[in-house]
Amino acid sequence: MGKTVVIDPVTRIEGHAKISIYLDDQGEVNNARFHVVEFRGFEKFCEGRPMFEMAGITARICGICPVSHLLASAKTGDKILGVKILPSAEKLRRLMNLAQITQSHALSFFHLSSPDFLLGWDSNPSTRNVFGLMAADPDLARAGIRLRSFGQNIIELLGARKIHAAWAVPGGVRSPLSESGRQWIMENLPEAKQTTELALSLLKKLLDSQLITEIDTFGKFDSLFMSLVADNGNWEHYGGHIRFVDSQGNIVADKLSEDNYQDYLGEAVESWSYLKFPYYKPLGYPDGIYRVGPLARLNVCDRIGTPQADQELREFRHRAGGRIATSSFFYHYARLLEIVVCLEHIEILMNDPDLLSPKVRSQAGINFLEGIGVSEAPRGTLFHHYQVDENGLIKKVNLIIATGQNNLVMNKTVTQIAKHYIHGLDIPEEMLNRVEAGIRCFDPCLSCSTHAIGQMPLQIELVSSKGEVINTCQRD
Repeated sequence: MGKTVVIDPVTRIEGHAKISIYLDDQGEVNNARFHVVEFRGFEKFCEGRPMFEMAGITARICGICPVSHLLASAKTGDKILGVKILPSAEKLRRLMNLAQITQSHALSFFHLSSPDFLLGWDSNPSTRNVFGLMAADPDLARAGIRLRSFGQNIIELLGARKIHAAWAVPGGVRSPLSESGRQWIMENLPEAKQTTELALSLLKKLLDSQLITEIDTFGKFDSLFMSLVADNGNWEHYGGHIRFVDSQGNIVADKLSEDNYQDYLGEAVESWSYLKFPYYKPLGYPDGIYRVGPLARLNVCDRIGTPQADQELREFRHRAGGRIATSSFFYHYARLLEIVVCLEHIEILMNDPDLLSPKVRSQAGINFLEGIGVSEAPRGTLFHHYQVDENGLIKKVNLIIATGQNNLVMNKTVTQIAKHYIHGLDIPEEMLNRVEAGIRCFDPCLSCSTHAIGQMPLQIELVSSKGEVINTCQRD
């Protein structure tokens, strides 16, 4: 008789979800599904709002990465106004996004993911969290907190708030960086670099000794990869164009514009999840599976363009076994490498006088009735698509979120992990934790950043093929 194992909720991710594992009569895994069980409806309740409010409204989608929506929305507004923003405004937006990527990646690595491989997959779940990490290695935990704080403080220096700063607007930004703010960033950059180098060194040692099985089983398969890339092939997070590459490093599509994203991206839906399933249209659904985010950005770009990051990228590709890293476990490695990238770019910007320029906003009225903006969020490429009336009131909104674009890949990842670790009806907690950890590779952001604080609740149900619950257990 077939059985179903349900992990509900999935813990140490940003939002609420569950995983169902379907077993056959012999107790072997047939399939696994990652369900997003919350519905929020931002696309619908934005209708009727003024376009100028959209940056501030959509930033409320997430408390961890509000800057991502702030910038994508502002870029969409730029298109509706029909303005070319000033160089000072673009550089300031870039600075905030670099700080956003830094703080979000630090949160993912130190707070949500590292307890698994620093404390051990089989360690007590009541202490396998950031508080357990604080007890085991207080200096490392403290350094991780300060690294995240560095990124958050830059956001606050620019937008006056660490969270939901209504700073980027259609046409530019509201205010420049102050000289005192620039000085603070310069003074604190060395510590941020030191912490990142420490974390990278620690992870590399673990990759060489303890995480070999995880590299081979945590979502290692062929897929496409998509991200923004600069016109010269360099790593990009704000401008440039869209590129797809395959698992052999071949460029599948290049020089794509967000303005016609509907020509190459489709969005499928399934009855068992509120999260949409985007796919690469020319290959159809579900064959058009692709990945976005830090791993995709490193796979898509030809180079970074800064000295230390390019050296780290060469080592990253060597460790991955070639030009393209296909194991989703390398998302953790990619996040730390991207922090190196961000810190180098922040340092370069600190010497740019445009950051202090008082001219940061271009003024215009409604000139176009439709606009599409794109930016790289920490978790991947983010699209905002607005249609407005002559008064600038929103008629229709479509948001393609990075986590949604990884949806097909996350489902394939949990299935691969479950098939490797689960055999029979007796399933130890540490095996289920590995299935959960497959989702944490992608650092999915599912709502407004709700976390398990100090505990990891998990409910497991064994369900017969007739839908009867034959066994349950729960940990607190």
